[in-house]
Amino acid sequence: MNPERRTPERRSRKARRTRDTLAQAAFELVLDRGLKNVTVEEIAERADVDRRTFSRYFTSKEDAVLDSIRGDGGRINDALRARPADEPPLTAYRQAVLDWLGDPGAQAWHRRARIFDLLVLAEQEPTLYAAFHHIRVDAQEDSIVIVADRLGVDPRLDIRPAVTVAAGAGALLAAQAAWVRGGQPADLPRLVGQAFDALSGELLAQLPAGPAPHSTTEGNESS
Repeated sequence: MNPERRTPERRSRKARRTRDTLAQAAFELVLDRGLKNVTVEEIAERADVDRRTFSRYFTSKEDAVLDSIRGDGGRINDALRARPADEPPLTAYRQAVLDWLGDPGAQAWHRRARIFDLLVLAEQEPTLYAAFHHIRVDAQEDSIVIVADRLGVDPRLDIRPAVTVAAGAGALLAAQAAWVRGGQPADLPRLVGQAFDALSGELLAQLPAGPAPHSTTEGNESS
C-alpha cells in the first residue's frame, strides 16, 4: 500500500477510536449517575482527552450518549433497500424493521446491553429525548428517499413516501414507548409486530355503536 494513503487511513481509525471511546464514556457515566450529574468535562476525562477534543466530535453530552444508537436508523434503511422491489412500501418498511430486529449481527436494541436503560432515561429527560428525536428524523428522511425510489416518484411532489414512512416510523415509536413502559427488555419484537398489525386494517374499520367500556360517561347515568 502507498505510504501516503496509509497515513489518512490511520488517522481515520484513530478518530473513530476516539469518538467511540468518548461515546462509551458518556454512555456509562450518564446511565450510572444520571444525565444531570455528568458534565462534558467528566466525559472527556474518562476518555482521557480534553474538552476541545470532545467538541470536535460531539455538540453535547446528549449527542455523545446517544451515539451508540445513531447507526440503527441506517441499519433499518439498509434492510429497506434490500427488500424485494415488488413489495408494497409499508410492508417493505415493516419487514425492514423486523429484519433489523431479527439479525444478531445488527444487535438491535433488545440485544444490546443497557440500550433499554438508555431509552427509559430518554423518556424521562427532555433534552435527551429531543436529541433522540433529531436522530429519528434524520433516519426517516433517508427512508422517504428510499421509498420514493421504490415507487419511482419524486418525494417533493408525491406524498405517498412520506406517509408510508410516517406510518411505519410511528408504529416503531409506539412499540418503543410500550416497550419502555412495560419493563421487559426482550419484548420489543413482539410489540413491534403488534404495532404494525394495528396498521393492517382494524383501525380503519367502523367502531361499534355505543360507548367504549372505558368511557367516562359509564356509570354516570341516572337509575
